Amino acid sequence: PVLDTEDAWVSVEGPVSIVELALEQKRIHYPLVEHQFVLCTILYAIMRFSLKSVKPLSLFDSKGKNAFFKDLTSIQLLPSGDMDPNVLSIRQQFLVKVVSAAVQTLCSSQEAKDVSEEELFPFEKGKNWPTLAVDLAQYLQISEDVVKRHYVCELYSYGMDHLGEE
Repeated sequence: PVLDTEDAWVSVEGPVSIVELALEQKRIHYPLVEHQFVLCTILYAIMRFSLKSVKPLSLFDSKGKNAFFKDLTSIQLLPSGDMDPNVLSIRQQFLVKVVSAAVQTLCSSQEAKDVSEEELFPFEKGKNWPTLAVDLAQYLQISEDVVKRHYVCELYSYGMDHLGEE
């Protein structure tokens, strides 16, 4: 971008402006940032629902694992469309666990009527975990319908038929 400056500012001496410093920075590789975001979301879900026996790096193939330890400005080989069926199965099991844990948490909060949802999730106002799991399914190359069907089945199994119908 072209930055127009007034003549009075041209002769000013001192440290470089923050705009000039920002323009000199290398551009980040956005798909790599998106890849890191998926990992952060997975780690947060594991922590939030205390999911046991989930190994976050097992949800990624070797290219995906290697990309985590590279500079965000570098162009990295990210996982392609062809994935190992075992990795896809592990990913699907993980998303199913997240949805099950989210529905279980929702139902337990409904049973304890004294506790409001905001008290139960103080930092997650407006966060819909099943919807987030469906969004993650797209990034993890899992069919979104599988996650949605499991969500509906979980709602019916916990007696929340009105939500399952929606």
